Amino acid sequence: MKVNPTPTVFLQLRSRIRLPRDQTVKLGDVAFIVTEPKWEKQLQDLPLAYPKDVDGNRLVMDLIQIIPKVQKFMPGVHIEPVGNHHTLVELLGPGSKRSRFWFPLIWLLLFFGSALTIMNFHADVNMLEVQIRIVEMVTGKRDEHPYLFQVAYSLGLGFGMTVFFNHLFKKKWNEEPTPLEVEMYLYQENLDQFVVAEEYRKLNTDAKLPGKKP
Repeated sequence: MKVNPTPTVFLQLRSRIRLPRDQTVKLGDVAFIVTEPKWEKQLQDLPLAYPKDVDGNRLVMDLIQIIPKVQKFMPGVHIEPVGNHHTLVELLGPGSKRSRFWFPLIWLLLFFGSALTIMNFHADVNMLEVQIRIVEMVTGKRDEHPYLFQVAYSLGLGFGMTVFFNHLFKKKWNEEPTPLEVEMYLYQENLDQFVVAEEYRKLNTDAKLPGKKP
């Protein structure tokens, strides 16, 4: 008599996804699935949650919620989780699209803000006098308006920042991440961890309230 082996499902949860608010959250949305071909498609379409207004704009899907649903769908299944134990689902409403109007406004704000910061720094350290002294040391003559040196210094400052940030518009000099990209990644990671911790705290608080089922 041939006995069918217990199927094994490998689940690797994504760290963060975005879905429309009116869309059902499925297992294939939040996880990479590796199992027998006959089960893979069915598991990808397995519904996990139906977002509600009370969920706000974020929803956390945890393995503790996912595993019972998979076991109910596939009795006797052996689940092997890999990597993350939760996925942060960002729910997008009809008005959640980013407006292109804000991009040039933010760009101008950052440009003039950076320019003012550099100018104020130069004023604090008396950069003009330093440049005059450098020109005097090189040429032997004192020039109260070393325009040539200042133009070269400004171009060098811009070129140095471009090389440091490894980015010019959409052009990158190499495949290494830029310092700004690294900082944004770390900021997003910390933000996601905070949001997940807050969602768990809310769940635990709601479960302890009278009349709430844990």
